[in-house]
Amino acid sequence: MTDIERDVREVAERARDAAADLAPLSRAAKDAALLAVADALVARAEEIVAANSEDVAKARENGTGEAMIDRLTLTAERIGAIAGAVREVVELPDPVGEVVRGQTLPNGLEMRQVRVPLGVIGIIYEGRPNVTVDAAALCLKSGNAALLRGSSSAYSSNTVIIDVIRGALAGTEVPVDAVQLVPGLSRDSVKHLMRARGLVDVLIPRGGAALIQTVVNESTVPVIETGSGNCHVYIDEAADVERALAITLNSKTHRVSVCNSAETLLVHAGIAEAFLPKALAALRDAGVTVHGDDRVRSYDDSVVAATEDDWGTEYLSHDIAARVVDSLDEAVVHIRTYSSAHTEAIVTDSQTAARRFVARVDSAAVMVNASTRFTDGGEFGFGAEIGISTQKLHARGPMGLPEMTSTKYVVTGEGHVR
Repeated sequence: MTDIERDVREVAERARDAAADLAPLSRAAKDAALLAVADALVARAEEIVAANSEDVAKARENGTGEAMIDRLTLTAERIGAIAGAVREVVELPDPVGEVVRGQTLPNGLEMRQVRVPLGVIGIIYEGRPNVTVDAAALCLKSGNAALLRGSSSAYSSNTVIIDVIRGALAGTEVPVDAVQLVPGLSRDSVKHLMRARGLVDVLIPRGGAALIQTVVNESTVPVIETGSGNCHVYIDEAADVERALAITLNSKTHRVSVCNSAETLLVHAGIAEAFLPKALAALRDAGVTVHGDDRVRSYDDSVVAATEDDWGTEYLSHDIAARVVDSLDEAVVHIRTYSSAHTEAIVTDSQTAARRFVARVDSAAVMVNASTRFTDGGEFGFGAEIGISTQKLHARGPMGLPEMTSTKYVVTGEGHVR
């Protein structure tokens, strides 16, 4: 056993012990710990920003793109918002102990299915140090121990943030080892975390498609897949042009570096003449480069020719692919072919078109006359989310507190034998 494997297994073993002590704690004990964490984040914001500045400086030296630097950057204002998100989690109902279903069986046995923590959750993520706090808060509230493995690009930030969290927990009933940073900066530490079956109950990868597929394909620990966001906006023939413009611009430009930002625009041929000249001009004015097919390019000389790769790309930048389609069904076929099954939107005044789109598009979230940017745990009222699952087992879409639990059956009898 190598040193790094030993180190990873040691933190996993401590997390396993902490999870056992954390699971039975009351909501009051967990909420008190989370409030202590929120206060500590604000109190030590200057220290966190200083560490983050080191990470940002290294990222710029390494030629990291501005979209990724935006994800990496922390300011006192952002830390305040992160602490606010922790306080919002405090206000959410505790899912642990909730009775999912229950009944008295014909033989008199009382059967209840209740929510219980998953146990030890490993989160592997890239770039964004705010995930460190979000993940820790959701894990603690749902009674789970968190093993956090951020990217090396945010190592200084994450190290200080974890120190702040653990320092806050030290004065509460929640065990300090309920939140730990996975040691090591090499890929080996990730590999050993993925192979810690029996110590780690589930892994949740958050990041680009390459990271997610690596974890899904190589892990022996069960994985909840959070997919990349190749999100589509379809402008139906029956759409209101001004509404379509507003939704398109918000979906693409509100924040380009996040997974619910639109990456492909599909426009029905019947509305292209009225919509595309305005949309292309507005996108250009917002600094967006449009990668379009020949029919889109015919409306604006600034549109660059789209390649096959563009249709499947999650840009996370001021770029969008665009195509004219001849029918709603053609739009659906395009989405089925290239989508990552994250979020798709239709803009239409036709209830028939909306119902058909919703029924035929198989993604975690489908928006009708609303921006793709609403696929978010906070916007859905879940509080800070652990990720947006694009798989179909256990959890799908924004993962809030209930998705951080499993269930067990509690059966009570009076000397019953079978």
